[in-house]
Amino acid sequence: MLDAANRAATVIRDGAAELRAITWEHKGPADFVSHVDRGAEDATRAALLGAFPGAVFIGEETYDPSVGLGADLAFVVDPLDGTTNFLHGFPWYAVSIGATVAGELAAGVVLNVPTGELFTATRGGGAYRNGVAIEVSATTDPARALFGTGFPFKGVDRIDDYVRQFAAITRAASGIRRPGAAALDLCDVACGRFEAFWELRLAPWDFAAGLLLVREAGGIVTDLVGQPPPLTHSAIVAGNPDMHRWLLETINTASDA
Repeated sequence: MLDAANRAATVIRDGAAELRAITWEHKGPADFVSHVDRGAEDATRAALLGAFPGAVFIGEETYDPSVGLGADLAFVVDPLDGTTNFLHGFPWYAVSIGATVAGELAAGVVLNVPTGELFTATRGGGAYRNGVAIEVSATTDPARALFGTGFPFKGVDRIDDYVRQFAAITRAASGIRRPGAAALDLCDVACGRFEAFWELRLAPWDFAAGLLLVREAGGIVTDLVGQPPPLTHSAIVAGNPDMHRWLLETINTASDA
C-alpha cells in the first residue's frame, strides 16, 4: 500500500508541474477530474493488484457499484483526494488507500502529496504519522476545540440543514476549518489537530483509510445516528470520545430545529 501511494504521488507531482496545461473534466456540478486522477489510479491499481492479483480494487475514477467489499481482500482507493485543491494549486491533497479483509477495515494509508506527511494504521496496531504513534486530542471543552468540516458542495439540497449545524457549532467552538480533502481532515482528527470533524455525505474512498486512523488513534467515527458507518456513501462524524459526543448531539439538535 505504501508503494502504491508513492507511485500515485509521483504521477500527481508530475501533474502539478504542468498545472496550467491540465484539462478539467466535469463528473458533475463542482466535481472535477483530470488525466492526473486517472493516471494516479492506474498507478495505484497496478501496484496493488501486482502484489495481490486476486484482490478487489474499488477506485473513485473506475467505481463499479456492483463490486462489493466482501472479498477476502479489497482495496478502497481515492487516488487524488482534493482534486479541486490540486487543480487550483492549493497545496492540500492526498492519496488515500484503505484495505479490507472479509469486509472489515484492516489497514489504511494516507499520503499528503505536497507535504510528504504519511499516515498509516493497522487494525489493532495503532495509528502513526511518519512512523510515530499518534493519538486524538484530549480537549473536552468545545470552547477550546477546533472542528473540521466539509461543505455539501455536491448535495446542495442539504445546504440549509448544514448551515444550521454550522451556526450552532460556530457559536460554541474555538473555530471551524474546511481545507477540502476529507482523508486529510480525518488524519487531522487522528493526530489531534482537530478535536472533531463532520460532513454530511462522503464516498467510501474518501473515508476508508481515515476512519481506521481515527479509531486506532483512540477516536470514534459514526454516521449521524451514532452507528458505525458502512463502507458506502455516508455521513461522517469523527472525533475524540467527548467531542464526538458533543458534535453529534449538536448536529442533530440543529437539524431537528
